Amino acid sequence: MNLATNFAMMNNPMVLELMAKNPIPIPIQYVMIFVGLTVTLTCGIGMLNGQNWARILYVTWSAIGLVVALATSPMKLVLIPGILVFLVVVFFLFRPNANRYFSAERPSDA
Repeated sequence: MNLATNFAMMNNPMVLELMAKNPIPIPIQYVMIFVGLTVTLTCGIGMLNGQNWARILYVTWSAIGLVVALATSPMKLVLIPGILVFLVVVFFLFRPNANRYFSAERPSDA
C-alpha cells in the first residue's frame, strides 16, 4: 500500500512543491523513501518470523526517520499523526506478550 501511495504521489504537484521546500535534495528524498520502504518490508517479514532484530531495526529506523522529518519538514504539524502512530506501535511491540514472541525462549510449533 505504501509503495503504491509513494508512486502515486511522485507526480502530485503539491507533493513536489513541499519536497522542493525541504533542504534535502529531491533525488536524495526519493532514495530515502525507497530505502525506507525496503527496510520496513524486511522488518515486517522478520517480525512475522519472530526475529527480534527486525523489531529493533524497525523502531530505530522509524525513530531516525521521524527525527530527520522533524528537522527538515516545512510542515511539522503534519508529522503529529505519524508520531502518535509510531508511539502506539512501539508500545505494542514491547508489551510482555510481544517480548515473549520475539524471545529465543518461544516454544516451537512441533
